[in-house]
Amino acid sequence: MPGTILDIRVKPGDSVATGDVLVILEAMKMENEIVAPQDGTVKEIATTQGASVNTGDVLVVLE
Repeated sequence: MPGTILDIRVKPGDSVATGDVLVILEAMKMENEIVAPQDGTVKEIATTQGASVNTGDVLVVLE
């Protein structure tokens, strides 16, 4: 969903488990937690705090 990145909770190299919060996205004046879809390691953060993003944009790359 389109919105603004409020907070990035991970950094490259972090290990994450399914359901861990990666990013907080503000959309329609609500804060939404974007969670890890699978276990993995954060390879890249593809956005920045304060950035406007759209549906389908890559925010975090896991490996």
